[in-house]
Amino acid sequence: MTEDSLGKWYADGECVVHQGEQGSCMYVVQQGELEVIEEAGGKEVRLGTLGAGDIFGEMALFEMETRSATVRAVGQAQVLTVDKRTLLRRIKEDPLVALNLMETLCRRTRKLDTELAKLQFRQARGAIQPDQV
Repeated sequence: MTEDSLGKWYADGECVVHQGEQGSCMYVVQQGELEVIEEAGGKEVRLGTLGAGDIFGEMALFEMETRSATVRAVGQAQVLTVDKRTLLRRIKEDPLVALNLMETLCRRTRKLDTELAKLQFRQARGAIQPDQV
């Protein structure tokens, strides 16, 4: 991992955050691609990918919980780290930062709601068993 004024570069396969670790900052993807992985029962499940402009790890700024997933580089990726103090300063300077963050969180919540509804529908039809959800 190297560092410059725009963030840190991560090599292919290098982890930015690990599921289960304590977090105190969020991240902004500046270049490249990252994959979001959940580890369960000794297996990895790819939850999605992140690209330039995407944010992750923001829950660590608002909750005192551990990281819910592992995020690692796919190829080289440049990622900016933002701590709580910096985020709050940026929000004070430009309240649109807070609005953009809320919009991102709302989109994610809506997507998760849709996915949950689809799973519940499939379960109700008997297509999947409750323990598969």
